[in-house]
Amino acid sequence: MKPKIALRVAGILMLLHTLGHTIGALTWKQAPNATIQRVVDGMNNNHFPFMGSSVSLGLFFDGYGFIMIGVLLLLTVLLWLLSAEPNRRFILPVGLFLLFMGITELTYFFPFAAAFSLLAGLSTIYAYFKSPLWKRSN
Repeated sequence: MKPKIALRVAGILMLLHTLGHTIGALTWKQAPNATIQRVVDGMNNNHFPFMGSSVSLGLFFDGYGFIMIGVLLLLTVLLWLLSAEPNRRFILPVGLFLLFMGITELTYFFPFAAAFSLLAGLSTIYAYFKSPLWKRSN
């Protein structure tokens, strides 16, 4: 498989990850049962002062979720742009970051989310090893 295809596969995987994360980030307050609803309510209803603002853990959770939508979308676009002109200098750090993200998701979240990042990371690392060492500038 050519590096371009491997990076596009990684980009599509991250786009799917972005879509799934967006759905989760927008619907996390819709609890499937009463026990989880009590936790959600506690996260949203208990405000405390933090750096001059009144915040809740629910607001932090929302904020981190929205930031991650942006990060995942940025990774999707970056992988697609790299696929147009694979550059080994940038491919390796992106691939390593995706593997790190996948391991973190596996540790703190759930395997389904981790699979997207881990597969995208492996595909990106594959593209790194398949890309030419040197590319002429002309």
